[in-house]
Amino acid sequence: MATVREGLPDGRYGRSADQRADRKLKILGAVLGAGFLAMIVWFGYSYITGEQDMSGQVTGFKVVSDSAVEVRLEITKDTGTTGACTVRTLDEQHGEVGRKDFTFGKGQGDAVKVVTVRTTGRATSAELVGCDPVSGH
Repeated sequence: MATVREGLPDGRYGRSADQRADRKLKILGAVLGAGFLAMIVWFGYSYITGEQDMSGQVTGFKVVSDSAVEVRLEITKDTGTTGACTVRTLDEQHGEVGRKDFTFGKGQGDAVKVVTVRTTGRATSAELVGCDPVSGH
């Protein structure tokens, strides 16, 4: 009785379907891995070269007169960033009686500054609206 072989002889008719599938999976994995690595590099580069954050807070204020308030600000920013902060003053009824923007230049890093805000009436409080980096300077 003759022995019947199942399947094709090894190496005679090219790669098997399993070997072709393994090769395709390896190629797909390499492409996806390279894409993921490129995405990580892109996000890292964008973070380093993007605009730096700037923040601030009002640490105190003093009502100087019915038409002026001195506001003490603590600003946190990069020395290479120009930034602007907006301060507003409120009266007893929480109506805005004064608002002013203050710019902090590139040469200044973290700073504590006392700024004067002119008001249209007697202020009872002061608050920081926000601080943002300024582009184009």
